[in-house]
Amino acid sequence: VERLFKDEATEEKGERARMASFIGAIAIADLVKTTLGPKGMDKILQSTGRGRSVTVTNDGATILKSLHIDNPAAKVLVDISKVQDDEVGDGTTSVVVLAGELLREAEKLVATKIHPMTIIAGYRMAAECARNALLQRVMDNKEDAEKFKADLMKIAMTTLSSKILSQDKEHFAKLAVDAVMRLKGSTNLESIQIIKKPGGSLRDSFLDEGFILDKKIGIGQPKRIENAKILVANTAMDTDKVKIYGARVRVDSMSRVAEIETAEKEKMREKVQKIIAHGINCFVNRQLIYNFPEELFADAGILAIEHADFDGIERLALVTGGEIASTFDNPESVKLGHCKLIEEIMIGEDKLIHFSGVAMGQACTIVLRGASNHVLDEAERSLHDALCVLSQTVNDSRVLLGGGWPEMVMAQAVDELARKTPGKKSLAIEAFSRALIAIPTIIADNAGLDSADLVAQLRAEHHKETSNAGIDVISGSVGDMAELGISEAFKVKQAVLLSATEAAEMILRVDEIITCAPRRREGM
Repeated sequence: VERLFKDEATEEKGERARMASFIGAIAIADLVKTTLGPKGMDKILQSTGRGRSVTVTNDGATILKSLHIDNPAAKVLVDISKVQDDEVGDGTTSVVVLAGELLREAEKLVATKIHPMTIIAGYRMAAECARNALLQRVMDNKEDAEKFKADLMKIAMTTLSSKILSQDKEHFAKLAVDAVMRLKGSTNLESIQIIKKPGGSLRDSFLDEGFILDKKIGIGQPKRIENAKILVANTAMDTDKVKIYGARVRVDSMSRVAEIETAEKEKMREKVQKIIAHGINCFVNRQLIYNFPEELFADAGILAIEHADFDGIERLALVTGGEIASTFDNPESVKLGHCKLIEEIMIGEDKLIHFSGVAMGQACTIVLRGASNHVLDEAERSLHDALCVLSQTVNDSRVLLGGGWPEMVMAQAVDELARKTPGKKSLAIEAFSRALIAIPTIIADNAGLDSADLVAQLRAEHHKETSNAGIDVISGSVGDMAELGISEAFKVKQAVLLSATEAAEMILRVDEIITCAPRRREGM
C-alpha cells in the first residue's frame, strides 16, 4: 500500500490511538492526584531556563500550566483545568482527577467491547442525573445575611484548607470574605490588590481599607495630605532635550545654547503650571518626572509620584474615581480622583504610600507577609483561589457540603439510574458512579487512611435518608460535614462535573492520532 503521509508523519489507528490517549490522560490525572484534599502534598516545579526559577505549588492549574506535554489527550486535560481556574478559580485538581477516573473506567468498558458512543451516551445521562441530585440537596441562605456570611467563611476555609494557608485558614478566610463582601456582588477582582512583602510570618498579613501604592514619596514633598485631589496621568515629564529624533541644532555661540535651554525650561514650567491649575495636591505619573518639574511641584506643595507601574495606576484611577489624563489643556474635562488622606506607611523595611478614605468603597488591599518569595507566591495563588470562589458564590449563593459528600450523593443517584436503565448504557452509568467515588477515595488515600473501609462506611451512611456524612480527614473517620463546617460552592462542583464529563467524552471519541511531519527548512 502506498503511504499516504510524508516521511516523518506518524499515524496511530483504532486501539493504539485510544490506548495512547487513555494512558496520557490517566497519567496526568495521577500526577495531580496527590495534591487533592486537605492532606494533599505540594509539587516543586523547576524551570530549565535561565535563573532556574523554582515554584512550589499545590494548585492543579499551576502545575499543569507549567508542564510541556506531548500527548494530545493530556493537553485536553490541561485545558479543562485552565478553564476551571479562569471560570471559578478552584477545583482545578478535582476536574482533572475526575476526567482521568472517567477515562480509566471507560478503558475497562472498551476492553469488554462496548462501543465508545454507548459509553458517552451513558456518561451524558449520568452527568445530568448527578447534577439534578446535587440541585435537590443545595442550601441557599441568600436571604439571611448572617448565615450567608457564615457560609462564605466556611467555603473560604474549605478552599484554603488544602493549600499552604491551612494553618491560619481562619485568619485568611476572614480576609478573603471581607474583601469579597466589599465588592458588593461584582466578580471583578481588579479592585482587590494583593501586595507581597517578604518578612514576618503569614499570620502578619492584613487587609487594608484603601489603596497602597508600592512607591516612595519624593524628596522635599509633603509626607501627608488630607482631602487629596489626585490627578492620575500618563505623560512625559522629562523634557530638557530636543525630542525630535535626528534633529540637529547648530548654534554660533555658547549663549544661544543657554537660550535653547531656557526655552525648554519655560516649556516644562508651562506644563507644570497647567497641571497645577487643576487645583490638585497630588500628581501621580506613570512615566518619570525629572528633578526640575519635581522641584516646581514641591514648591507648589503638590505630592508628585513618578513611575507608578501600570497596574498600580489603572487601579488607582479606578479606586479614587479619577481618569488617566495625558493632556492638560482644559482642566474642566479631566476627572480628578479624591481621597481623604495620603500618607507614607512602613511595611517591613519598605515605605509605601497609603491612600485611605477612597471614593470607591469596594477597593481594598491585602498585604501578604511571609518567610520567602516562594511562600508568598503560593500564598497569593491560594488566596486568589479563595477570592474567586467567594466572588462566584456571592452571585450564585447555592452551597453544598464538602469532604466527599457531594460525590457520594451524586454516586448514589447515578447508581439508582443505572439500575433502572436497560441495555449496555447501564454499564457506563455504573462506571460513572465508580469514577465519582474515586474522589473521596483519593482524599482518604492522600491522608494515609484506609480508603476502602472509609468509602464503604460512607456509602452505608448515605443509604440512610438525607445524611451529611463525609470524610473527616483530621480524625480519620466518617464525620458529619454540617457540624464540621466543611462547605463548597455549588458552582465549583457543577463546573467540575460538567467539564470533566465533556473532556472525557472528547477523548473517548478519538480513534486516530495523526502527527504531521515537521516542515523541512530549505537546503536541508
